[in-house]
Amino acid sequence: MPKDADLPPVIVAAHVSKTYGDRRALDDVSFEVHAGEIFGVLGRNGAGKSTLLESIVGLRRLTSGEVRVFGVDPARDRRAVTSRVSVQPQAAALPERLTVLEILRLFASLHRRPRRIFDVIDLIGLAEQDAVAVRDLSGGQLRRLLLGVALIGNPELVVLDEPSAGLDPAARRGLQDIVRSLAAHGVTVLYSTHDLTEATDLCDRVAILHDGALAAVDRPDELVRQSSTVSSIAFTAPAGSGFGWLRLRASVTSLTVEAVDGGERVLVTTDDPDAVLRAVIERPGLRTWAYDVRRGSLEDVFLAVIGDGMSEGQAS
Repeated sequence: MPKDADLPPVIVAAHVSKTYGDRRALDDVSFEVHAGEIFGVLGRNGAGKSTLLESIVGLRRLTSGEVRVFGVDPARDRRAVTSRVSVQPQAAALPERLTVLEILRLFASLHRRPRRIFDVIDLIGLAEQDAVAVRDLSGGQLRRLLLGVALIGNPELVVLDEPSAGLDPAARRGLQDIVRSLAAHGVTVLYSTHDLTEATDLCDRVAILHDGALAAVDRPDELVRQSSTVSSIAFTAPAGSGFGWLRLRASVTSLTVEAVDGGERVLVTTDDPDAVLRAVIERPGLRTWAYDVRRGSLEDVFLAVIGDGMSEGQAS
């Protein structure tokens, strides 16, 4: 169940469609996002992600359907929405000669009740760079500063459009920690990403867009469970253990054995991993170790949804 599902949803998208001439960017998209939820938006380039995010923050008027953010139409009631919502776009220009502290002071002055500047600096991990000019920040530090700009107004909903693009693993992990901290304090996060591993680790639920339509929406683990009918089991055993008996089981799709240091590595694909595991563990006289059980991934779900081509999480 989504976080705070008993409260009114923060975002309601109902039968949202958007066309540009003959091209349909969004096609009858419906979902809800709840308070304190990290909600991921996934899809290939051109799938409709940016149009959807822009519609949610009121920058695009819909062809049909409706969006409600905190109960109001974001395109018609801009003032009510902008006081509670903040956006970090994929790219933004900041005055290069201003320091981190000066940038945050500038943007804090635009809000009625901004967060404490040094609290934001601590949150985004730039305490040691507060006197550094924008032009001298690394790519990861600049991304953190852009996030700080998005947070300085103390928003209740934060929309992040591919915030981790181009970040190294350490910077990406730091960004994810900030997002989790926001959600833990009740802030709702709408998070667009091409990184499917990141979406799996970070998001409470994800929506997958394909050709403008909502192809799937649920928790990452639930999407994997629903779509994955075959699991893989790997384990190590002493050389010459013999697994012809296991290959004959009806639930075993395939079985391969590869020689490794200290024995042999066995890889089994099966539609009943629990039964196979019990059979191996309970086999008299058989010693096994180093188990690894996998039941697909969000990337598998994504590839199944889009039908063909490489997932963007793999490509980025």
